[in-house]
Amino acid sequence: MRTTSKLAGIAFGAAALVPFLGAGVAHAADGTTTATLRPVALNGVQGSGTAMVTVTGTRIDVTMRANGLLPDNPHAAHIHFGADARHECPTASDDKDGNGHLNTTEGGPAYGPVVVSLTKTGDTSPKSTLAVDRYDTAPGGNLSYERGSINVSPDVAQAIVDGKAVVVVHGVDYNKDGKYDGTAKSDLDPSLPTEATDPAICGTLLAAPAGGMQTGGGGTSGSTGDELMLLGGGLLIAAAGTGTLAARKVRNRA
Repeated sequence: MRTTSKLAGIAFGAAALVPFLGAGVAHAADGTTTATLRPVALNGVQGSGTAMVTVTGTRIDVTMRANGLLPDNPHAAHIHFGADARHECPTASDDKDGNGHLNTTEGGPAYGPVVVSLTKTGDTSPKSTLAVDRYDTAPGGNLSYERGSINVSPDVAQAIVDGKAVVVVHGVDYNKDGKYDGTAKSDLDPSLPTEATDPAICGTLLAAPAGGMQTGGGGTSGSTGDELMLLGGGLLIAAAGTGTLAARKVRNRA
């Protein structure tokens, strides 16, 4: 915003610029984001889906639909974010132990830790990451989830709007026997099989500015609109000031 600030400073003066900058920051965490959920690499899931998260200040409303999941079994689902993460879904190269599958920890560098637990009822904090009894069970392999007024931190709200948060639905069936089992234990809870917690489908929440223009999910889409508004306002008032100055010169000559 350096160029914008200079233009606005010339037009308004430093003191007059503060309310405009403040207004941009106050509305920075408002917006609607969507994610296309696709199979996580290596984990053999054929499912897919979509998620939509609307951010209003520090409150989010979530809608999610998916199919092709293990039927009639709980599927933990979360919003992940980490400042040092890649803000994307994991790839085959994240399989650090070389066992041919990706567990939740191996996916961490891509999507970061859990910041919101998409439970059906009760707590939605990371404390409910493994609250198996409060997640959707995907009847017939289909997941249908809606929950509103979930409170999040300002940092998480901003990350969602900026295209840095990732939705992950967990639960796979490697041996295709219709349930979570097997000798391999979960990296999150050794009392559970790894099938119960390994990531199944995943997608990054991407935001578009007002008007539906595609941004590619970059982290600057929100600020671009504010900068253009400030730039336009600065140029209009600068132009008005130029007109006033010209009028004064004409009067003085007369």
